[in-house]
Amino acid sequence: MSANGFKATSDFSKIAEVDVIIICVPTPLGVHNEPDLSYILGTLEYIKPHLQENQLLVLESTTYPGTTEEILVPFINSIQNQKFTLGENFYLGYSPEREDPGNKNFTTKTIPKIVSGVTENCLELTKALYDQIVDQTVSVSSPKVAEMTKILENIHRAVNIGLVNELKMVADKMDIDIYEVINAAATKPFGFTPYYPGPGLGGHCIPIDPFYLTWKAKEMGMNTRFIELAGEINTYMPNYVAQKVSDALNTVGKSVKRSKILVLGLAYKKNVDDLRESPSLELIDIFINKGAIVDYCDPYFPTIPHTRKHQFELAAKPLNKNTLKSADLVLLATDHDDFDYDLIEKESPVIIDTRGKFFNSIDKVIKA
Repeated sequence: MSANGFKATSDFSKIAEVDVIIICVPTPLGVHNEPDLSYILGTLEYIKPHLQENQLLVLESTTYPGTTEEILVPFINSIQNQKFTLGENFYLGYSPEREDPGNKNFTTKTIPKIVSGVTENCLELTKALYDQIVDQTVSVSSPKVAEMTKILENIHRAVNIGLVNELKMVADKMDIDIYEVINAAATKPFGFTPYYPGPGLGGHCIPIDPFYLTWKAKEMGMNTRFIELAGEINTYMPNYVAQKVSDALNTVGKSVKRSKILVLGLAYKKNVDDLRESPSLELIDIFINKGAIVDYCDPYFPTIPHTRKHQFELAAKPLNKNTLKSADLVLLATDHDDFDYDLIEKESPVIIDTRGKFFNSIDKVIKA
């Protein structure tokens, strides 16, 4: 037990001693982009023997609208050794996680928290819990609304990023700097929110969560064509970047095979140590399969952890003059603030810039 009362344990029997249980486990996609609720279902089974009357159980994992009422409510009602009545002697709520890793302007405490419950009493207790933790709670009428709210937030980002990624490819054909266009449009004080393109989507939410609604919509006989199109564009982006790398090498008489490619940044976004669904991993995989010699620099990853899709045996190179000069091409995939961009610009033979960090006037820089 730490001084602040925190204790980590894998002993599920301790569930019987607490007043509140919060489930916040991964909700990945299956091989056909269907929801994988195995972590939620597994957790429910682990805690099932230890649940007690008058406890509050809150789900925070992102999932499709209806999960709480279709999965958790029947689960609680089916427990044989307890006579739980939701809203009377057992309480169930849903409050989606809201985080922005690397954002220094907002913390867990200052980000408003959506709260819901399967009954009025469940909502009241869920709200009372989070009112002690965050500055503002926002109550909604049902878990289904709360679940849809989180999905909407992430679809909003996924669709707009898909739009600007498509515009980036169009602008490139027209010899227009999309970053200059976005920054100019952002001077409009109303009706426009800037989104920036990149080498693809990463993280544990935005590349995955929209497909939860797509799956649920299909179950109800509907197609979410707008969401699926954005997903196709965002998924395609690593291939687009890889083609730009191939074209750039061709201009200096080289092919991807046997070329030395230095990837700057593994994390899915700058200044974080999170590489879940990172497009950098997809790019490394593409280059290795094409016969390239791949190295990387990232201050957050001395080695590349194995993931479900990728198992690379690579160690980080120091970002210095020798590392840059020894590469045939340098690919900026993640724009960490720790990178020395003056050094990169000076010492790199060719730069593929997927983050808009360099000016178009630099001959060696190619925007991708």
